[in-house]
Amino acid sequence: MKRKNKKFNKKNQNPLNKLSLFQKSDSKFSRKCPLSNKNAPIIDYKNVKLLKRYISDTDKILPSRITSVSQGKQRKLNNEIKKAKILGLI
Repeated sequence: MKRKNKKFNKKNQNPLNKLSLFQKSDSKFSRKCPLSNKNAPIIDYKNVKLLKRYISDTDKILPSRITSVSQGKQRKLNNEIKKAKILGLI
């Protein structure tokens, strides 16, 4: 005897269509670089207030995936933070 309930009659359901742990999701969260907009502050070793935003509590430089800084600005930030550490400003 055939069942008439639709919930038991799933024909076109493929187990690969479900989102698994190893598939990338369709929605990718991305933010723009905060140092690339119009009124962005200048990255300089003397601007300690700006540089401290990109340093952790243990004085390590935060990665760009956390701060959403572009690759070029991240390199410049790294150099300026290192300069400030050597001069003792941070």
